[in-house]
Order: sequence, then structure tokens, then C-alpha cells
Amino acid sequence: MPNCELMRTSLYAGGTSPVKMIQAGFYNEDCIVYDLEDSVPVGEKDAARLLVYNAVKYQRPKNKYILIRVNGIYSEYLDEDLEASVRAQPNAIRIPKVEYPEEVIRIDETITAIEKKAGLPVGGIELWCNIESYLGLLNAEAIAKSSPRVAAMALGAEDFTASMNAQRTKSGWEIFHARNMILMACRAAGISAQDAVFSDINDPDGLEADLQMTRILGFDGKTCVHPRQIDAVNACFTPSEKELRHAQRVLVALAEAERSHTGVCTLDGGMVDKPMELRARATLAKARAAGIKIRGVEG
Repeated sequence: MPNCELMRTSLYAGGTSPVKMIQAGFYNEDCIVYDLEDSVPVGEKDAARLLVYNAVKYQRPKNKYILIRVNGIYSEYLDEDLEASVRAQPNAIRIPKVEYPEEVIRIDETITAIEKKAGLPVGGIELWCNIESYLGLLNAEAIAKSSPRVAAMALGAEDFTASMNAQRTKSGWEIFHARNMILMACRAAGISAQDAVFSDINDPDGLEADLQMTRILGFDGKTCVHPRQIDAVNACFTPSEKELRHAQRVLVALAEAERSHTGVCTLDGGMVDKPMELRARATLAKARAAGIKIRGVEG
């Protein structure tokens, strides 16, 4: 189970819009991603970089995990993006379209050099890798393990399906295998698994159906394309009262079995085993991270 630092929701804020960057700090998302890539026209890259640097360095919202998404790995803008981003000191830098572990290693080395040159702590900035092609997916586990800076990996469904010549649908079956590969790679590396966006902001029922798949599979978070999606996504990754009660009952049953010196216990007619204990403890950890006060057995 990855660190339970809250990474349930991420919201992009375009680097050319001071208004959106300021507004982003007042929503309920856990992570803000200041964007230098897709939302910024070519002629405004320098201006956006300066705006994002100042927003992160001097106007940083409190109680938010802050990321900067830089331009592509082979972009002419990347070196300047990294220089400004590292000096702004976000929690993480989000890298688009990662396909090979060597790309992450190279960026890690560049960040380290900037940190040393600027007299900053080495290794303090994490990396989130966006997997957006079949090549990235095939190398997902190697990418996830490529650097100790890598803290999360996210599936970019639109670009991934384009790379596969597949159709993007709301049901999401065309990315089912990709989701599972991302999850397994993240679990193998012990990092956060971030699900693909649901792009239709006017379809709350579709979002709920997509979130059901997200949660059942076991993701840790999801990027929102609009603030109106935040509350639903947060709720998806926050344990309900029913889930908390069940988790506590599992731990109570296990504690009673230990006192009775028996290796077997049951709950509601079913066997309680080690996987159930791990899920119960993970549920309580998520609740605590979300600020939920837990009474009784906490494990």
C-alpha cells in the first residue's frame, strides 16, 4: 500500500491564467498541477513559465500538494521548464508522455544538477510520470522503478488510445488492460497509482460509473478536468462509515482470536484472513489521512 498522503484528486491549472491558478487554491482537490504543457500556446511558453514560477514560489496555496507539469521530454522548452520548476520548489514535477526509464533517469540527473547549483536539498522534488502510449505501458514497471524520485504514475487515456488506434468510450473497456498494467507497475514499485481522467464534465452519472471502476480496481487517485468533479472523486477515495465500521469489526475479530490463542476467526459467517486484515488497516489509514476521526479500534 503506498503512502497515504492525500493524492485523491488532482486539478490542472493552466499556466497562462492567473485567475485559474488563484482559484485552484480554493477548491477541495488534494493536488494542484500548474500546467506548462497542453494548456499553453507556443507563443506563451515563456510567460507561463514565469507566472507558474511566481505562483509556486511566492503564492503557494496551503495544505495542497503542488505539482508543475513541464513540456514534453524532447521539447525545446524542457530545460528551461525544469530550471524554473526546481527553483520554485514544488512537491513534484509531472512529466508527460514517458515511454522509457532512461528518460526519467535523465530528468532526475538534470533536476539533481539544478538542485546542487541552486544550493537546494537534493532529492526533495518528486516525479509523477504520465503514461500515454503503448510503449510507455509496456515499460511501465521499469519506469516506476527508474528513480527514487518517482512517487506516482498516471494513465493518459486519450493519447494512449490514439497510440493504439482504439476508440475512446465512456465505458472504458478499451483501457481496462492498461489500467491494470499501470496498477501492477505502481504496486510493484510501491508508488501511487493515478487513474485516467473522465473528460465529460457534463455527465455526472458517467463519472460515477467510471469512478466505480476506478475504486474497484484499486487506484489511489484521479485527475479532474473541472472543479465540479472534485467532490465526487474525493468521495470515491474516502472510506464510507459502513466501510470504516467493517474494518474495525475485522480488527476486533482478529484481536479476540489472538486473545483466545486461535489462528482462525470468523465474521458474519465468513473467514477472516490476512488479506482482510490488510484491507482493514489500509481503510483506516485512508480515513485518518482524510482527517476522519476514528473511534474504537484503529489497528
